[in-house]
Amino acid sequence: MTDIYDESYTERYLGKLGELTLKGGNKKIFEKQLVNNTRLALETVDAHVYLRNGRLYIRATKEAAPAVEYVLDHLLGITGWAKVTVTEKSIEAITKAVTKLAQDAKDGGARTFKVEARREDKSFPLNSYEICVESAGEASDGGILEVDVHNPDVTINVEVREEVFVYSSQHRTCRGLPVGVSGKGLLLLSGGLDSPVAGYRMMRRGMKVECVYFHSYPYTSVEAQQKVEELAAKIADYGVDTHLNIISFTDVQMQIKKKSPEAFATLMLRLCMMKASNLLCGRIHADAIITGESLGQVASQTVENLAVTESFASLPLYRPLIGLDKEEIVATAKEIDTYGTSILPYEDCCVLFSPKHPVLRADIEEARRIYEGMEIDELIQKAFDTREIKRYSLRGTVEKRWGSR
Repeated sequence: MTDIYDESYTERYLGKLGELTLKGGNKKIFEKQLVNNTRLALETVDAHVYLRNGRLYIRATKEAAPAVEYVLDHLLGITGWAKVTVTEKSIEAITKAVTKLAQDAKDGGARTFKVEARREDKSFPLNSYEICVESAGEASDGGILEVDVHNPDVTINVEVREEVFVYSSQHRTCRGLPVGVSGKGLLLLSGGLDSPVAGYRMMRRGMKVECVYFHSYPYTSVEAQQKVEELAAKIADYGVDTHLNIISFTDVQMQIKKKSPEAFATLMLRLCMMKASNLLCGRIHADAIITGESLGQVASQTVENLAVTESFASLPLYRPLIGLDKEEIVATAKEIDTYGTSILPYEDCCVLFSPKHPVLRADIEEARRIYEGMEIDELIQKAFDTREIKRYSLRGTVEKRWGSR
């Protein structure tokens, strides 16, 4: 077993739990999942992960620090993290650490500061207010920084727990629940802006997400598939891992073009995707299907057409973007670094053979009659049976970038 108190484990990190602390009797289930996810992601580097009293702790070697920080930036289930200085449990040691951080802040251009203290260990002789006053004195009296408790340039935090943690720079993260506590969903992943954001939003609620992509080579390019593979890799970094199922839909789309009224072509494609997704959900034991649909965004996403699509799903159909506009979706895509990939000019299969005047208010019964008339289930089954599967994971990203210990 790795000795976590080895002197080479010099880098210390603290992660703050958010809504996990409100889970009452189930809290330990959520905490265990968070720790397991973090350990899995950092499996290939020298880091030790543990959780105690509402805080996630990581000890790591200097070489492992970049990997730890990357994982913490992508970790769902914490509200933020900080690289911390650990001191002895004395006001002198705390003051020394606070003064150093104040000097570092001054060197970075700060002029004012304040100290915020939290005393979890009630045996410590000073209370929180007294810790703030005492530890700030040297930096303030020495002219390093001026105290401003209302609008400081920098806030230095002191947490007195089983050890004392001092830090100034906090990194906000994605919040949410640890991936894996809310079942499994199958995401219809295209190369656009919407579906990666939809998958990410479900991951934030603790859902493990697997992906399916419908490819129509040679009508869609190899670059279009590579684009989706890159998107799957990016969202896998938030979702711990994912499998991308690539299903060739060329024959299916040609049958739609041959057998479906032109106005219904896009809607029929969505129905075929639902049918294939039903098959895949049964294979991977998924609990729901996830799409990036947003009400009224395109012709296939009217109230009536969404109802038709949903009628073909054998499991609950989740649409986490249903009430968002494009600007809100773009903002999240930029936040999770999928935007630059999503806007690459390679079209997915939904764009192929798109009718000039698509049906806007389809009737479920009429749509079913058209679908049955296409005699397409055998082609869908064949496409499903010959799918290609690729796996992406946060652990794999860490290993690729920083190697193995």
